[in-house]
Amino acid sequence: MVGVRVLAAALGAVLVIFTGWSVIGTLVVPRRVRSTLTRLVAVSVRRGFQLVADRLSYVGRDRVLAAQAPVQLIAQIVAWLASFELGFGLLLWPFVSSGGLVAALVQAGSSLCTLGYFAPGSRGPAALDDLAALAGLGTVALQIGYLPTLYAAFNRRETLVAMLESRAGVPSWGPELLARTHYGMGTGVSGVDELPELFEQWENWSADVSESHSTYPTLMAFRSPNPLASWITAQLAVLDAAALYLSLLAQPRRAISARLCLRGGFTCLRTVARAVGADVADDPDPDQGINLTYDEFAQSVARLRAVNFPITRSPEEAWPDFVGWRVNYEAAAYAIAYRVNAPPALWSGPRRWPAEPVPPVRPQTFRVTKKPPLPLEDSVGASGSPSSDAASAPEIRNSQAPADVGQDANRDHLKEHQGKQSKSD
Repeated sequence: MVGVRVLAAALGAVLVIFTGWSVIGTLVVPRRVRSTLTRLVAVSVRRGFQLVADRLSYVGRDRVLAAQAPVQLIAQIVAWLASFELGFGLLLWPFVSSGGLVAALVQAGSSLCTLGYFAPGSRGPAALDDLAALAGLGTVALQIGYLPTLYAAFNRRETLVAMLESRAGVPSWGPELLARTHYGMGTGVSGVDELPELFEQWENWSADVSESHSTYPTLMAFRSPNPLASWITAQLAVLDAAALYLSLLAQPRRAISARLCLRGGFTCLRTVARAVGADVADDPDPDQGINLTYDEFAQSVARLRAVNFPITRSPEEAWPDFVGWRVNYEAAAYAIAYRVNAPPALWSGPRRWPAEPVPPVRPQTFRVTKKPPLPLEDSVGASGSPSSDAASAPEIRNSQAPADVGQDANRDHLKEHQGKQSKSD
């Protein structure tokens, strides 16, 4: 019996060290550290949520998956504390004279939670109780300090994603970004010259996301406030826009900005994809092709020509260059979008559930169709009462601002998409 307790104590010491390294590697080390315990918790939580979400329509699925990341954080600290309690319980077992393993676990739990309702009987258990208390307090303190880091990274990520909604629609799509930028959001003044500045912003964004999401993979499960928005579809839209910008224009302005955006983008996607176990190539061969078809590419060119985008190369000439750029990030982007159950945006790959791609919602522009009322001095007679012309002035049709119209259209499109999903389910 003594030998069994000694072996149990050795196993407990290994478990304590294993759990401590998992806590330090996840919360302290500023790089990706593989932890079996953390991975086990993440996989268990993700599969549990997917089991429920796959039975629902898209709106219900998004609501369920929105709670996945917070639940994973709670389950993670529970798993750490439970592992510490089991490890210290096995360490204390040889020192417990009565009650066996159950009494040792009770003593470990008392120390781990710093409640002190079970007093140690000798100096050996007292030292282990102190270590258990430090482990429990340290784990809780590190997790509390971990949350502001996560949410700060989430806020930085979502700022540009939210700004892109007006530029590229929801869900975001690369050709839509170019079309709206050239169209000037209804002003009639082209904003193509502003694209290099946008690409520079997303180059910096990619560097931030690459570091934060590979170090803290839980961030990938945090969903955007808008059900049809996602960080991965937003980045994919910007990369597609940069690839089209370089492919369709013979001499694009400040091409270096678009090139750096693409390089920073596919480096980010490869790093994040590998952090979740996806197998992506370092230097894919363009001759192997991409999943996006030439017909889809030609349709995007037609969308750009509809707004007179300054295309200087034919689709046939631009297609090989576009493939050469997209092959660098398509596989990684599709893997991440599949993993995080992103909205089914155009050009974003397959999903776990059968879903038709959702095109970006385009806000309508409303204008007054009748003449405005007469000026005040012309509409008031000598008696001070309105003249007959003012009384019969035409009414201005009640209209909504383009942003409100876009939101209403977005909600209508989402309801329509939900109905299609319900029928397919």
